[in-house]
Amino acid sequence: MDITDRLKEIRATLNLSQREFSKQIYISQSLYADIELGNVELKERYIRLISSQFNVNLDWLKEGTGEMFKLSKNDARLEHLIDIFTQLNQDLQDCVLEHLKGLLKVQKEMKK
Repeated sequence: MDITDRLKEIRATLNLSQREFSKQIYISQSLYADIELGNVELKERYIRLISSQFNVNLDWLKEGTGEMFKLSKNDARLEHLIDIFTQLNQDLQDCVLEHLKGLLKVQKEMKK
């Protein structure tokens, strides 16, 4: 899979037409179509703009490594939590779940 295939995959994942996608990176639809076809090289500034506009991981876009989209801080925190949680035995997992339910109840009370 090359960068043109990854561009198509981004568009398909985001359910965007070439016109909608190209508009977000400030180029014409015809230029973008030529880029997807491999007739025109995708310049670094457009690679960075795609990454910024669509939250795309630069390593994935350029080299195909890693995940398509960058993780938000919340996603990274959730992944860390899941990693720790799965290392616990069943009894401790149950304890964590009960503790989280209690924290949620406290938060709801604080909002009142």
